[in-house]
Amino acid sequence: MRIPLHRAVLPASALALLVAAAPAAAEARPAPASHTLAPDTRFYVDPDSDAAHQAFTDLLHGDYDGATAMTKLASWPEAAWFTDGTPDQVESRVRTLVRRAERTGTVPVLVAYNIPLRDCSQYSAGGAQSDAEYRAWIGAFARGLGRSKAVVVLEPDGLANLPADCAPGADPTGELTAGRIADLNHAIDVLEQQPNSVVYLDAGNSHWHGVGAITERLTQAGVGRAQGFSLNVSNYFATDRSTHYGTWISQCLWFATKGPDWAKGHPDRCASQYYSPSAPNDGQPGNAVNADDPSTWHWTDQWYRENVGTPPAAELTHFVVDTGRAGRGGWTPPAGKYSGDPQTWCNAPGRGVGDRPTVNTGVPLADAFLWIKTVGQSDGQCNRSIPGGTVDPEYGVVDPAAGVWWPEQAKSLVREASPALGFNTAWR
Repeated sequence: MRIPLHRAVLPASALALLVAAAPAAAEARPAPASHTLAPDTRFYVDPDSDAAHQAFTDLLHGDYDGATAMTKLASWPEAAWFTDGTPDQVESRVRTLVRRAERTGTVPVLVAYNIPLRDCSQYSAGGAQSDAEYRAWIGAFARGLGRSKAVVVLEPDGLANLPADCAPGADPTGELTAGRIADLNHAIDVLEQQPNSVVYLDAGNSHWHGVGAITERLTQAGVGRAQGFSLNVSNYFATDRSTHYGTWISQCLWFATKGPDWAKGHPDRCASQYYSPSAPNDGQPGNAVNADDPSTWHWTDQWYRENVGTPPAAELTHFVVDTGRAGRGGWTPPAGKYSGDPQTWCNAPGRGVGDRPTVNTGVPLADAFLWIKTVGQSDGQCNRSIPGGTVDPEYGVVDPAAGVWWPEQAKSLVREASPALGFNTAWR
């Protein structure tokens, strides 16, 4: 994940003028409140966004095409990231945002991103200095929400990238990972106490953990007490792949908790985007299921039809998908171009803005498509794993640091949007 920058405030009128391994704790906890998003939900548009600032700058410099593109981008709702600060500061910032949204009759999307050992101390390093500090911070975040309507995306990558995943020997005793799981459980509990907020625990993306593996982590971290989970945050994978993957996770959650006796407690028995017992063994890894080739995913679908069937709709877990940069799907570098990791997740070239933020997804378990990662902010200083390299060979420059606004990338994402990006006529 990439950390947004704090920025100066542009007058609110400017845009108008421009037109988160250990088992879950054993004590009894309440079932999640059903705070499902209403079908007429409109999400909050920040008039002081990076794109709004850029539109104003481009207009002042006579770049009318750039100003138009950035004004289009600025008219659409994006999430607000909360990444640091004292408890008093985060409570005040959250309260200010949700009250601004209330005045416009819209629902804000907030990202809580302050877990200890965030991002394995890599590009988006930071976070609270201890579990106790984090719990005080997330408690203040919850108090800031109060009774206001809000969508909360909880700790992107925090569950998919546990401390034990950071490096060999990074968590030899498991204490750090146990603390992470406990922190996420605690965060869900305090956030779900707020009567009008919905909480989605982040679950990575469709090309990371297998269905069973992420299902196990979600269960341990308390997703059963949240509204659901989030997918594809800050990534580029095609939305239909994310919704397909999310539906499997939801089915696996049901299968391993409410399914037949042989399944209970065994999410590892779920088929995934990497393996399906229903597929013929062709001698290749994965029994003919390839995460990069959705034409093979029908084998996994078949396994769920045969073993899960059609669970009661009310018992299935819902999810949201980050579609902000998913318009052209994931990036595949030319064969042989890079000998090391090409960092396909990092400032992927040639990508575009994807499906617009909406609760009308057309997918039964997908509560919303959201723009969670700020469109146009850098993922970090990518070098495509070239030893000693600092320049990103895809752009010929040193990329901005994680979370820094990158006007050229923002404009490219708008140019390559699929479908083409227009003005959000619902914006007020």
